Amino acid sequence: QVRLRESGGGSVQAGGSQRLSCAASEYASVTNCMGWFRQAPGKEREGVAVITTWGRTRDIYYDDSVQGRFTISRDNTRSTVYLQMNSLIPEDSAMYYCAFENLARCGDDWYKESRYDHWGQGTQVTVSS
Repeated sequence: QVRLRESGGGSVQAGGSQRLSCAASEYASVTNCMGWFRQAPGKEREGVAVITTWGRTRDIYYDDSVQGRFTISRDNTRSTVYLQMNSLIPEDSAMYYCAFENLARCGDDWYKESRYDHWGQGTQVTVSS
C-alpha cells in the first residue's frame, strides 16, 4: 500500500502563492501518473494537474481553471510531486488531494478519479479576498 503525505496547505491572501508537496512512501513507476485533485465543500472532487515523467518526455495536464497559474513538477526520484500555485483566487479554496496511479501514464482521461490507485489525506488551502 502506497502512502501519500501532502504538505504545504494553509491560508493565503488572494494574489499570493503556495506550494504543495506530496511524498510517496515508495518510489513510483517511471511511467505512472501522479498529481493533484481538489474538493470544495458541496462540490465534487475535480482534477487540478497531473504529471507523468517518461524518459525525456513529460505528460502534463491542467484543468482550465488553473492553466497559467499553477505548475506541477516531479522530483528525480519520482516519489514527490509539487504544485506551485500562483495568483491564487478564492475559487481555489479547497481540500487538495494527492493522487497516485500505479503504472499507467496520464492520458486524456486523467481527470477521472477511478484511474487512481492511492490517495492522500488532503491538505487544506484557503484563499481569502
